Amino acid sequence: MTRVDSDKLREALKLYFIFGSQNCLKNPLEVLQEAICGGVTCFQFREKGKGSRTGTAKLELARQLQKICRGKGIPFIVNDDIDLALELDADGVHIGQDDGPADEIRKKIGDRILGVSAHTMEEVRQAIVDGADYLGLGPIYPTATKEDAEAVQGTTLIEEVRKQGIDIPLVGIGGIKAHNAKDVVTAGTDGISVITAISHAESIALAARQLLETVEHAKL
Repeated sequence: MTRVDSDKLREALKLYFIFGSQNCLKNPLEVLQEAICGGVTCFQFREKGKGSRTGTAKLELARQLQKICRGKGIPFIVNDDIDLALELDADGVHIGQDDGPADEIRKKIGDRILGVSAHTMEEVRQAIVDGADYLGLGPIYPTATKEDAEAVQGTTLIEEVRKQGIDIPLVGIGGIKAHNAKDVVTAGTDGISVITAISHAESIALAARQLLETVEHAKL
């Protein structure tokens, strides 16, 4: 996937699953396999925070998860760790506002997918100028997954971005569940990103399937 494949990127963002081993209640490889069976369309490896793996253990887990994604044709995105992304030849990276200038990261990763988290219109416009391929907007709802999360803002920014005629692919981030996913998509995103809504589900495949169906129905 290259930067110009915007239609494919929009499809990939429909159900964007994010996790690291610290977010899983069982073997991360099983979690990803079951989630893909349920319909996950993109995966982001986010191995950071309390209890996360480092060094060789992190690298090996990333390789195994990437192999699963490649086998199923699912884009494999690395959160914030540019060196890891380059070593693995990942499909792309996702960065926050504190992970360095997006234009500098674009130079490092070439034509790989670049996702940027944004919380204001100013950040949205700057990310686009810097070469972002898609934006993650949020947190839309309260979330306990990210300890340093920004203030919850609902769908206001999503609606404002679309009202301004900005057509970059968007994915909603933060506290999204099956019962509120529809509102995120109808506000203007191409899809939703989730962590525990899938990784902590009793039936991972079923949770993924229900989320994907919600997104697809909202797009009708």
